[in-house]
Amino acid sequence: MIDQMLQFNKQFVENKEYEHYVTSKYPDKKIAIVTCMDTRLVTLLPAALGIKNGDVKMIKNAGGVITNPFDSTIRSLLVAIYELGVNEIMVIGHTGCGVQGMDAKEMLHLMKERGISEEHINLMRHCGIDLDTWLHGFDDTEAAVLETVDLIGNHPLVPADVTVRGYIMDSVTGKVTPVEK
Repeated sequence: MIDQMLQFNKQFVENKEYEHYVTSKYPDKKIAIVTCMDTRLVTLLPAALGIKNGDVKMIKNAGGVITNPFDSTIRSLLVAIYELGVNEIMVIGHTGCGVQGMDAKEMLHLMKERGISEEHINLMRHCGIDLDTWLHGFDDTEAAVLETVDLIGNHPLVPADVTVRGYIMDSVTGKVTPVEK
């Protein structure tokens, strides 16, 4: 499959199809969006919000949540704020998220089935990684969005003048609903 994608890319470049997407590194709308990596959102989310290439900084991860105040998502947001001019942040969860209800024990079981040794798992634990927490999903999408909004909004390195709001998107219709305390 990767080879097919690379072949497509070769044609894409040769046909100069990239010209339609040329923009700068600065988001035109000065917004960063933290959202889930779910395949249903790849095209739906930008279409439902009327955003195009160059409008926003899109940061995606499993669940669209921040699990640690010093993780790569926070780092990306700080770069977006201080280096790229972002002044608003949207945290967008979605219906039917695969991280909702994700079970760490089941994930560890699947890892072992795929050849990850108990020794490697124990090494992670020995290094201080709480795998049961790190691999656990969330039970309530709305609560997970609110926790992430709170973490960003109260982060000591995020300036008070940055607006941070939470939303849940319907994975089928694209309807975006605000989430508030």
